[in-house]
Amino acid sequence: MHSPTKHIAESTVRRLSLYLRFLEEFEARGQTTVSSGELARSGGTTSAQVRKDLSFFGSFGKRGLGYGVRDLLTSIREILGLEQPWPVIIIGAGKIGAALAQYRGFTSRGFHVVGVYDSDPAKVGMQLGALSVRADRDLERDIAEHKPRMAVLAVPAEAAQPIVDRIVAAGISAILSFAPAPLHAPEGVKIRAVNMATELEILAYSLTHP
Repeated sequence: MHSPTKHIAESTVRRLSLYLRFLEEFEARGQTTVSSGELARSGGTTSAQVRKDLSFFGSFGKRGLGYGVRDLLTSIREILGLEQPWPVIIIGAGKIGAALAQYRGFTSRGFHVVGVYDSDPAKVGMQLGALSVRADRDLERDIAEHKPRMAVLAVPAEAAQPIVDRIVAAGISAILSFAPAPLHAPEGVKIRAVNMATELEILAYSLTHP
């Protein structure tokens, strides 16, 4: 396997994430090999697309024999950077933040929530699973101690940008935001926004234009 020498489209990375989930299901069922056709059917794409996606990163499998499930699982985890644990902090302990803090799927993917923060004194000290909500004034100190590179924002729109400024200055370089607001960060800091309304609008379009 080798690193890609050119920019890889986000759609390709999204499909790799899907392939990873399907491969885990195949492995759980005791399946040792899988064809590009099986991966394609699971992911709603084509065999050619599966082979093209994987070809960006090296040569996998053998013609006529398919891919070894465990070997391909290991390779895709490495491609996605999941061979190492990722400490993550969550800022905002409202309904979304609290639900995310207790989501067990993060740990199974290698994402370990090491802190949950809120500015509301009524929420500070609240227990969310194994974590106790901390005051957001502790952010900088805790980031310096635990060195997370990722943060999840689940705060109101007006609070989002000031928080981004603080955590980026403290060393965070990747942010997943549920805040309904445009956010700005220096070059090199990645921000992904999850807009629930937009996702529902896309679903509405798909139902209106099947």
